[in-house]
Amino acid sequence: MQQDSASIVIKQPKKSPLFLRMIVLVFAMVCGLYICSVCLKQFSLQSSQLVPNPVDSHSSHVITRIHYPKPQTFNRAECGHNPVRFFAILSMQRSGSGWFETLLNSHDNVSSNGEIFSVMDRRKNVSSIVETLDRVYNLDWFTSASKNECSAAIGFKWMLNQGLLANHVEIVDYFNRRGVSAIFLFRRNPLRRMVSLLANSYDRYAKLLNGTHKSHVHSPEEADALSRYKPVINSTSLIHDLQETESLAAKALEYFNTTRHMVVLYEDLITNPTKLKQVQEFLSIPVKDLSSRQVKIHRGDLSDHIKNWEDVNKTLNGTEYEKFLRADY
Repeated sequence: MQQDSASIVIKQPKKSPLFLRMIVLVFAMVCGLYICSVCLKQFSLQSSQLVPNPVDSHSSHVITRIHYPKPQTFNRAECGHNPVRFFAILSMQRSGSGWFETLLNSHDNVSSNGEIFSVMDRRKNVSSIVETLDRVYNLDWFTSASKNECSAAIGFKWMLNQGLLANHVEIVDYFNRRGVSAIFLFRRNPLRRMVSLLANSYDRYAKLLNGTHKSHVHSPEEADALSRYKPVINSTSLIHDLQETESLAAKALEYFNTTRHMVVLYEDLITNPTKLKQVQEFLSIPVKDLSSRQVKIHRGDLSDHIKNWEDVNKTLNGTEYEKFLRADY
């Protein structure tokens, strides 16, 4: 029988198209998961950098926060080896800074020396500002709040309109060079601040408490007496005035963003007990219960404290500032 001389060709079995598609799909899923994980890590990192914790917000330019002052007016004696932290409360008038300062001064180791730059001569130029700062942080500034030799944290309160923003470049340099920590204290509700400003301005001349002007009171009776006066708010310029207040606070935070700082809201100090703990931790001092004898003057609904309430209510209703009409504190 004659055999076929043609060579026999054995063909490889073809791979199923479905199998190849599955391989491509799995490969695509693996690559996709890897890319997503990288993106999520980057997003998480960027988010943590864009929204820092106010307590931990500080600049890498800060050299140190620990100092050992050698005052010229007295001897620190056995406390000479105890470190001192420098701070400044940066705020606006009638934002609760006086009350906040009395809380800090109730701490055995804190000396906050009041509104020292309310005196024009101390802020007439950069040289006078620096000279004043040096005296404070060298413990050579004496007030009723001074703990002197055993102070662990020394500072004062500084209003934004007292040369602080006008000379911000030099002051930021000083803060970073000397390691001064800034505590920004603002009010979440600027409408309530406006009421307090107008009422306090009126009392400077009216002197409602037995012929004496008091910016702060220590009894409910005194608070009630002062709160009886209801200021008239200019509803025509109200929105612009609220915008100006917000803009001023934002500008201060922008100018001082390279300093070691934290932001505290007056309303949070009242409603959240942990805020005072955070402030003490920020200053690196022992955490203690702090107290103040000051009594809040304008309590309750804002409608009880504004004479032309209907005009104010009509002006702010339907705007982004409507929330201030009903917010407490």
